[in-house]
Amino acid sequence: MMAQRDELLKSIWHAFTSLDVDQSGKVSKSQLKVLSHNLCTVMKIQHDPITLESHFKDDDEGPVSTQGYMPYLTKFILDKVSYEFDLQEFNKMCWVLSSRKNLDVNPLFISNDDAFKTWCIFNFLSDDNYPLVIVPEETEYFLSKLTEAMGGSWAEERFEDYKLQVNSKQQSLSVWEFITLVGSGNFSKGMDRQTLSMGINEVYLELILDVLKQGYMMKKGHKRKNWTERWFVLKPDNISYYVREDLANQKGDILLNAHSSVEPLPDKDGKKCLFLIKSPRKTFEISASDKKKKQEWMQAVQTCVHLLRQGRPAAHHEARQKRRELRWKQQAEQEELELRMRELQLANEAKQAELESMREALEEAAANAAEEERRRLQTQRELQDRYKTDLEKEKMVRQQMEEQVAQQSTELEQYLQRVRELEDMYSQLENALEDERRVRQDEEAVRRLQERLLEEEASKRAELEKIHLRQQIVISETEAQKQELEKERLAKEEALQAAMAQLEQLEKERQGALEQYEVVKKTLEDATNKTRNWKHKVAEHEGLLRLIQPGSKGQGVITNWGPAAFSEGELSQREKNWQEMKKQSTEAQ
Repeated sequence: MMAQRDELLKSIWHAFTSLDVDQSGKVSKSQLKVLSHNLCTVMKIQHDPITLESHFKDDDEGPVSTQGYMPYLTKFILDKVSYEFDLQEFNKMCWVLSSRKNLDVNPLFISNDDAFKTWCIFNFLSDDNYPLVIVPEETEYFLSKLTEAMGGSWAEERFEDYKLQVNSKQQSLSVWEFITLVGSGNFSKGMDRQTLSMGINEVYLELILDVLKQGYMMKKGHKRKNWTERWFVLKPDNISYYVREDLANQKGDILLNAHSSVEPLPDKDGKKCLFLIKSPRKTFEISASDKKKKQEWMQAVQTCVHLLRQGRPAAHHEARQKRRELRWKQQAEQEELELRMRELQLANEAKQAELESMREALEEAAANAAEEERRRLQTQRELQDRYKTDLEKEKMVRQQMEEQVAQQSTELEQYLQRVRELEDMYSQLENALEDERRVRQDEEAVRRLQERLLEEEASKRAELEKIHLRQQIVISETEAQKQELEKERLAKEEALQAAMAQLEQLEKERQGALEQYEVVKKTLEDATNKTRNWKHKVAEHEGLLRLIQPGSKGQGVITNWGPAAFSEGELSQREKNWQEMKKQSTEAQ
């Protein structure tokens, strides 16, 4: 699977900046040709130097900056990568270009290969901001994993002291400072070179090559059914197994997906600590060396399958994303806090200026007051008698105002009481209107229900009449078909009886609707009784009230099922039509 474009750009950025000898941010076109050719070769893309010349033909500034090279890199190289290539070879090429001019391996406690792996880990942990740096939190994460991989215990106190030193100088580390920190051995004291190298390699396998677990186990063959020791390497979506741990001779893969599973097996064939791995194509029987290793492998495989079912990445990728999101959230909160602090500082400065202005105004007012006090003392004797007179007048005016205020308070209380009474009356009126509106709605609903039931009853009566007429016609046609017609008549009588039962049910529903209508009508009459009393009283007093009685409808027609839904005239017309149909049937025979 091709690596993410952001991860590729980090390696390319290191190679590009290594070509920037004078650190001007630009690289000559000839060097870009070499870089582009190397990138196309390692990424298995056909390189076209003419296209590069054509792309930069309008660039008269000489050397090209990263912003100028990025469109060409995106269009003619990255967009053409359509299949897998060796990511390690790609990173090696970029590492050789960048380390040749920036890395001094003499004072380092690690080899060049370990420095390359540390460089890859830096690219994985650094944010997608250029120039690339690694924040102290990611540095602490790597050092803690490295210490655990070397079998030591992580000392957070030592890193806190180091973080204070770093923060006093700068917030983050460049890749070369990061490699120097790891290669200095300050955080791996008491460990030899080989232990440190093995720790770096273990962290590199997990973070960069996605190796979650590896080790020797026995595997049962599918053809010869023999048990062979293999070196197994677990990745998020597959398990590769090799002859030895140098990974020189790969013997096969166990593909994992959302439908894979791992199950324990009982001991058999002299093998213990057995478990089963079900892949999409095959099922593999594995034997671990002990129960602990068996449990660890089963748990690791089950975790990979669980993540595949949920569509989530490997744990270290997901943890990296969560740490980044947490940093972005903290950074946003810090920026918001700084913005608030600036706003508060500006507000404080404005307040200080306002206070200063008020102080000056107060000093000026105090000076004016002192001058006024001096003038007042000069005229005090002259105005003493006048003040006494004014004081008496003020007392009288104050008494009059208190009497007016008391009177106005009483009037205001009475007015508020009337307002409250009017509000209560208005609320009661609204409730009465709402009750009447609901009663009218209920009456309208019952009336519509009654009309629908009457329509259904009329329709059923017409349908029953048609069935009865058709039955009479069929009976009178011929005696030769009597037996067949008798069966048909019985079937129709059963249908007729079912319809009669349905009609009775409708009659019951209509009766229920009528009863409900009466209840609603009685409620409506009670609700509107007060508004109609005056009409009855006036009509009885003046003799103007005259009840309107419904007109006589004449004698109704009665059938076997009750009152008919048609008149005498309609019955005569139907009899006439039936006689004509009978006559036509006789003539046809």
